[in-house]
Amino acid sequence: MPTIAVVNGPNLNLLGTRETEIYGTNSIDYINEKLASKAEEMGFDLEFFQSNHEGALIDYIQGSIGRIRGLIINPGALTHYGYSLRDALASINLPIIEVHITNIFRREEWRSISLVTPLAVGSILGLGSMGYELALRAMAGFIEESE
Repeated sequence: MPTIAVVNGPNLNLLGTRETEIYGTNSIDYINEKLASKAEEMGFDLEFFQSNHEGALIDYIQGSIGRIRGLIINPGALTHYGYSLRDALASINLPIIEVHITNIFRREEWRSISLVTPLAVGSILGLGSMGYELALRAMAGFIEESE
């Protein structure tokens, strides 16, 4: 089965408890469990990775080359200033879908800049944790079209 990576950046390990009025009450574990179940139904394997450290995210992304067919990423605040992460994403030559639980364009001005968007085949913003499932469905379509 093709493998899709789901990568989450800084502070996303605190989903469900961090600023629930903004990010909702679903934990990262809950989101991952739902995604794993949906991926199995769709015939895909998922790898999950989360780190609060940009270097660890870069190491994971570089290490996934040749093992995954697509990458779903919520870079957290690194979206706006993680140039090294951006360069790692540019180097993998795979479809990337950017996910944000909130609509970054409706928040603080500094959040409206994304270093990831120009590299992504698509971005899903502001739809809460449902955005991850939508990204999985879209990624499955990109992978199936490329076969």
